[in-house]
Amino acid sequence: MIRKTRGAAKPDPSPSGPQGTAAELPEVSVSDDGDVRHLHLGTPWIQGSMRIRDPFEIELEYVQRMMGWLMFMEPAGVAGRHAMQLGLGAAAITKFCHKKLRMRTTAIELNPQVLAVCRSWFKLPPDSDTLRVVLADAAQEIRKSEWQGTVDALSVDLYDHDAAAPVLDSAEFYADCRQLLTEDGIMAVNLFGRTSSYERSLARMAEAFGEEALWAFRPTREGNTVVLAQRTPRVLEGAELQAASARVQARWDLPTTRWPKIFGRPW
Repeated sequence: MIRKTRGAAKPDPSPSGPQGTAAELPEVSVSDDGDVRHLHLGTPWIQGSMRIRDPFEIELEYVQRMMGWLMFMEPAGVAGRHAMQLGLGAAAITKFCHKKLRMRTTAIELNPQVLAVCRSWFKLPPDSDTLRVVLADAAQEIRKSEWQGTVDALSVDLYDHDAAAPVLDSAEFYADCRQLLTEDGIMAVNLFGRTSSYERSLARMAEAFGEEALWAFRPTREGNTVVLAQRTPRVLEGAELQAASARVQARWDLPTTRWPKIFGRPW
């Protein structure tokens, strides 16, 4: 049960922010439920969470699974790679990649209120040489040449305040995402909604990446399905999958014990 709701931060009126007026964006609020803090976009739907005593760990199960790309990476080589998050949410992925994985980290967020609340209430560090938050429309920003071929781990979690279906979900969008990735780069996408959009989203990803590049976790109890898409397809099964998930848990303390049983081809 949500016990307390805090006031929303005021939007940044700077003209350098993304297009659209503050009235067009949902109000951002924060609620505390015991030791867990939640972020909301104008509705009771939880858009992100943080355990107050462990602000740089990942609280939500589906967000933990968004780190599944780590199974395909050599642990010693992760630090210094580039992670990008589309849709900041409560900044769990951005903070984890920056603080725990020691990656160069970029987040692209449309709503300046979300950024302000993440800095005030969710322990998001200020921008630095290794952390940058860009206030922009993700669909437009990722087409810029400066990002092409630079991203090793791309996290896509783009939902509006109704959480009905992904805001950006076309084959063209996923093709743009693929262009961001390095040769061994991987995209992780959260698919969730009240509509039956999973198969449609999967087909659009397959059109952009190829079926052989797609992997998926089984849905969480809440209905979130995390799909991975590789720039260069690589198979990870059997004993190799077991070993890879064990390495991730040992090095970064993510709860991966069940991952080999719930991870595989999406079809």
